[in-house]
Amino acid sequence: MTREYAFHTLDVFTDRIFGGNPLAVLPDARGLDTAQMERITREFNLSETVFVLPPDDPAHAARLRIFTPGRELPFAGHPTVGTAFLLATLGTIALTGNDTHIVLEEGVGPVPVTIRARDGVPVSTELTAAQKPELRDDVPSAGDIARMLSLAEGDLLGTAMPPRAVSCGVPFLLVPLRDQECVSRARVQRGAWDGTLHDDAWAREVYLFDGGAASRNATIRARMFAPSLGIAEDPATGSAAACLAAYLAAGAPTRDGELRWTIEQGVEMGRTSTLHITAELTAGEIAAIRVAGESVAVSHGTLRVPE
Repeated sequence: MTREYAFHTLDVFTDRIFGGNPLAVLPDARGLDTAQMERITREFNLSETVFVLPPDDPAHAARLRIFTPGRELPFAGHPTVGTAFLLATLGTIALTGNDTHIVLEEGVGPVPVTIRARDGVPVSTELTAAQKPELRDDVPSAGDIARMLSLAEGDLLGTAMPPRAVSCGVPFLLVPLRDQECVSRARVQRGAWDGTLHDDAWAREVYLFDGGAASRNATIRARMFAPSLGIAEDPATGSAAACLAAYLAAGAPTRDGELRWTIEQGVEMGRTSTLHITAELTAGEIAAIRVAGESVAVSHGTLRVPE
């Protein structure tokens, strides 16, 4: 016996098919257990697959369970952005105008999302991180980080912008590099990686970025590696982009107002993605972190799941 479930795939953080980060979504996953969700995720073999369930709070739009091929995540950016876009496109979420404000339930808690529409059609979505950022300085040495990324220690920016571990729901090790060329040249050395980021490390996923561009307020090239999640490299990582906004805001002289940056990711993979990040500061404290981007529908079909 099998049960049938509708699925959709999207490309997220892009305005064109075959760009951005692919995402699979089951818009009605009622009846599936965790083991089935894990098998379905491995079948799609994308960086993340989302299972949409009724919310625990009827005031919220939906509850999401998000899986990578390696494990379930409490929060992720491109699944949140892409799923909100899909549910609005399907009419599951009714648009209330040019800006529709909803809440999605995830493992980290309620995640506010704004769906932006033009002429009644969804075009982009913006999430607000559910958790205030946590920043730590207990990270591996610059030499160890450089070795696991096949870089020279001098490719890191050093004390001006040191590596830090940051979480807005999922921890990442943020590594500022001198320029875009260093970002593109990075390669994971798995032996050095496993020897540096042990199983008990707080941040085991690495997000490296062009720190020189960040200081010039230019578009920031970034890459994300997460072997422990079953993701060799990710074309767009909203949860890591939220951490980058927190990192940059923490070092900014601004005490009040909004800081904005644009991130370009996935270029080295042939899947260019564009992410827009915002940090809102009040009296020198980070009040909110937001991540926005466009999505496009790619495919839909029916999945047969053995009971």
